[in-house]
Amino acid sequence: MDLWQLLLTLAVAGSSDAFSGSQATPAILVRASQSLQRVHPGLETNSSGKPKFTKCRSPELETFSCHWTDGVHHGLQSPGSIQLFYIRRSTQEWTQEWKECPDYVSAGENSCYFNSSYTSIWIPYCIKLTSNGDTVDQKCFSVEEIVQPDPPIGLNWTLLNISLTGIHADIQVRWEPPPNADVQKGWIVLEYELQYKDVNETQWKMMDPVLSTSVPVYSLRLDKEYEVRVRSRQRNSEKYGEFSEVLFVTLPQMRPFACEEDFRFPWFLFIIFGIFGLTVTLFLFIFSKQQRKEN
Repeated sequence: MDLWQLLLTLAVAGSSDAFSGSQATPAILVRASQSLQRVHPGLETNSSGKPKFTKCRSPELETFSCHWTDGVHHGLQSPGSIQLFYIRRSTQEWTQEWKECPDYVSAGENSCYFNSSYTSIWIPYCIKLTSNGDTVDQKCFSVEEIVQPDPPIGLNWTLLNISLTGIHADIQVRWEPPPNADVQKGWIVLEYELQYKDVNETQWKMMDPVLSTSVPVYSLRLDKEYEVRVRSRQRNSEKYGEFSEVLFVTLPQMRPFACEEDFRFPWFLFIIFGIFGLTVTLFLFIFSKQQRKEN
């Protein structure tokens, strides 16, 4: 039923445009957009009704991309009506000429990608979003302020030790840095946060950030299975990147005490030593009595 209402609304808008010689009224377009949202809930809009920046992100301090949302008329705008322009300060003054986005494709829909040729650190950028020539949103930043690394890869774990009681164990978790982050040459310094939890729990336990790519996790129960994940951020930054894939840790099952089949009391030796002890005691008793008689 909603689809028919949408078609009827668009038809009314088209007939209004045809008879009046002007564009359809904003109210009709808004109703059409609302109907479209009911038919396709995945087509999101923002409350202002205008395209807006959602985020700008650099994964490795060498490139970055900026993303935005469509306005209230999502899907009804003509191609190319939304454009991104930028300026950057190369010396003490801002470049006066606004330049258009160099790549609208590589970072996906509603985005602009700046490769290494267009990326400079410690130099402020300002970007603006225009719709049909009008500025609808703008923001300023430096590339080092928007670093959010890709997830660490290659998570694995090794068993360190098991407690004497056979109840707890310690493990060592290791991983590799994001492949596109040049940490070997020190271009970017990352610190990592490890989180873990019982698979049956919902609350993750967070460990203190570390600069190394391995960390020990202590006192895990042998009768439980755990999930481990790691994320990273540029050192001295507050913005973490996405989490790695979850690593499942299943510890070996150990019995706290040996069973009767594994441990048998040495009764035979006990009897032999018992007889030997009684013999020695009896010999000493007889020897002491003879000594008394002789005296």
